[in-house]
Amino acid sequence: MQRKFADLPLHYGEAPRWLFERQKKLLFELIRLVIIEFGTKELITRLSDPVWFQILGCISGFDWHSSGVTTTVTAAIKEAFRNKKEYGLFIFGGKGKTARNTPNEILSCKEIDNPQNFVTISRLTAKVDNSCIQDGYQIYHHTIFVDKDNNWCVVQQGMNLSNRYARRYHWCNVITKSSDEKTIIQPHTGIVSQKKENNVLNFVDKNQDKPQKAIIEYINLQKPEDIVKEFEKIVNSKDFVEKHYVLPQRHYISLEDYDYKKLYKIMCKLKSQELNSFKDVLLTEGVGPKTLRALWLISEAVYNYPVSTLDPARFSFAFGGKDGHPYPVDRKTYDETLSLFKYLVDKSKVEGKEKLRMLKILACM
Repeated sequence: MQRKFADLPLHYGEAPRWLFERQKKLLFELIRLVIIEFGTKELITRLSDPVWFQILGCISGFDWHSSGVTTTVTAAIKEAFRNKKEYGLFIFGGKGKTARNTPNEILSCKEIDNPQNFVTISRLTAKVDNSCIQDGYQIYHHTIFVDKDNNWCVVQQGMNLSNRYARRYHWCNVITKSSDEKTIIQPHTGIVSQKKENNVLNFVDKNQDKPQKAIIEYINLQKPEDIVKEFEKIVNSKDFVEKHYVLPQRHYISLEDYDYKKLYKIMCKLKSQELNSFKDVLLTEGVGPKTLRALWLISEAVYNYPVSTLDPARFSFAFGGKDGHPYPVDRKTYDETLSLFKYLVDKSKVEGKEKLRMLKILACM
């Protein structure tokens, strides 16, 4: 499947308790119906679609464009299904400290097979969106949904305080679109974004398979001290100073950005293990944005494989703009999505004013 992103204005604070409790009830009813009618695999596929996810938040009582949709909807679903094992849906993670506790939550769940595999998926998806896509958004919310058949999706959100936006990242069942599992290429489930960033460092773009393999080869062939020396030589070169990476301040690479002793220790860790894939590189303790930038610069200098600076976000609005910008409205997707939600609301046990409110929102869309 393809990757999707959603950029949303950053809103502070928490949802009122009364709203959160109402959302829990509504989301439980809607999610329960999807599971009964279509199964957990279909639900997980739907949750990995930013458009579907955004409408889910909207009809359950949140602003269409608010960043709080992500944190509140995932938290409400998690709470609603906490003791509902019979539905075969298990949710781990959340915001801040809860996100960091995701591995422990997964390992304590007795209902899923091979929980360690999902710990690895959780770590890897967070590492990719925090370190491989250097777009200025720092991950602060991470949720993974798993079903009884080992289907999974990840919904996580990054924060950019400089422009007051949040960006949401969706994954579903695959770590890479590439036929070569040694690489990680365009792993998400589609892209929806209000705002594009300039000069993003995108290490999982469609053309980054060769650089990823080159990095593995280079680490396996070279001594840690030689890798650090090569990087220092590149950064000090006239070519780098005059031509290389005129990026926003958060991306700019200078000597002051790097602790070369720390970089050397990380290279020793990488060298001490058998690196068979790019996953092995990312899952190595200490490897983060700076380490990856250093390795990609070496890849470009030694192997002549350029780093992608394209923002992977492709669309600016959920269904496109009415004036055709940034792309024409996809009426088929729009109609199908709204029809499904109308069907779910009609069949749900939600009654009275609440049902009318939800149907009115859908009609306005």
